[in-house]
Parts: sequence; structure tokens; C-alpha cells
Amino acid sequence: MDTLLDALQEGRLFELPANDKAHALQFLAHIIEAFPEMPAGTDVVAHVMTREEVTTTALGKGWACPHARITFDEDLMCVVGWSPAGIDYGAPDGRPVSIIVMYLVPANQRNHFLREVSILAKALETYADLEKFRDAHDLNDVRNYLLDLISTTKETVGPDSRARMIRLQAKPTVSEETFPARDLSNLIMEPVTLVAGQGMKGLVLTQNADLAEYLNAASGLMGKIESDGVFQNGGWRVLRRHMISYHGGLVAYDCLAIKGL
Repeated sequence: MDTLLDALQEGRLFELPANDKAHALQFLAHIIEAFPEMPAGTDVVAHVMTREEVTTTALGKGWACPHARITFDEDLMCVVGWSPAGIDYGAPDGRPVSIIVMYLVPANQRNHFLREVSILAKALETYADLEKFRDAHDLNDVRNYLLDLISTTKETVGPDSRARMIRLQAKPTVSEETFPARDLSNLIMEPVTLVAGQGMKGLVLTQNADLAEYLNAASGLMGKIESDGVFQNGGWRVLRRHMISYHGGLVAYDCLAIKGL
């Protein structure tokens, strides 16, 4: 489960938007597309959604493991999404999915991927506290529960991964707001709030001055965020996480902006 450990260590754990399966998968796939290792134009969204139309990638017990197989050689990578409310995923056991681990599977890593998913499936069969994930309050809870799950399967992950897990557990707990400031494999990640309303120019709220300048000058930003949940026109990719409607027709979009270096 070394790839899952990498995702936790590098801050690739995210709260998923709403509880819609398609939006959740697209959100995670867009994050993978923004990785600096990804060749321009790699359509991870299409790979993931096409496979999902053929067969569900739910593992059962509130977990799913979608993936995109690609032809170039690279490291096996994943991102992890948590849904507080649970997602109607069409799982064989009928349970809503709380945890989605989405893998990018390069051609040279397919055996590694199969081995990792096999270990994960075994962990879900033996781990006694899976209900914790459904009752988690925030990302810190989820991160700690994932570490505990990995710890209880130490016989299968090997001594090197156990040592890395111990180092990761020793790191200080962080809040969701600190994730964008971390070094996520050469990515810049910033929280941003967009406020839209009839007859008003969209309002951009972010502490990153360059990002604010870019988004204030971007054409069609609010429309794309409203209709597609994602906007990209240049170096920044903006992903919608949540939306809240207010009196007077105002809508606030909680977003994550990602830029690869």
C-alpha cells in the first residue's frame, strides 16, 4: 500500500464535492490531470468515466477504487477522496461509498497496481473499524483512520512501507486549510471562493495575488464553474468542491485551484 502512503504523505487527500458520483470522479481525475508528470492533453476523466460505464469500481464496505490506464511509463500514483455524506455509487453491497482511491496506472505499473488493490481489498476484509470512516468529522480523522488501517495490515505491506508509515504518523496533524501550502509533487494548490449573482461581476476571494489577477481577468469563469464544475484556460485549473445558495440569488462556489510547475 505504498502508493496510498505516498498520497497521504503528499497531501493528496480531499473532501469530495457534494455526494454525486460523476462529479466526485471528475474532481479527482482533474487533480490527476494537473500533475506535472502528466503529458499535456491526457484525458484522465474520459478514461475513468468510460471504465465506470462498463463496470462499477466499488470494492464494497464504503470504498471504491476507480483507475485510468495510460500508455506511458511513470510511477503508480493515486489521489484519495472522502465523502462525508456517502455517495450512491452502485456498489454490489448497496452501501454508499465514503472513500474513493483513484489510481493512475501507467503501462509499466500494472502488476504493481493489481498487487496494491489486492492488499487493499484484503485490508477491507480484515480491518475491524471501517465504520469509523462513515463517522469521520474532517480530513484529519480520515487521514488518521487510513494510517490505522495500513498499520493493521503491516504483515502485507512489508518492512519498508512500515518504516515510512511510522515516519508519517510522527508528522504533526494538519487542517484542511494547510493542504494547499504543502509541496504536493511540484503542484501549487490554493483554496478560492467565487461569488456569483445575477447582474454582478463575479467576485474572487483568494489570498494568492497572482491567482486573483488571473481569475478576475478570465472570461467565462463563472459559467464554466456553474455548468461543468471545472475551469481551465492557462496554467491554473479551478475545480468546484461545494456550492451554497444565498438570499438574493447569490451563489458561493468553494473551489480548489491547481497549477503544475
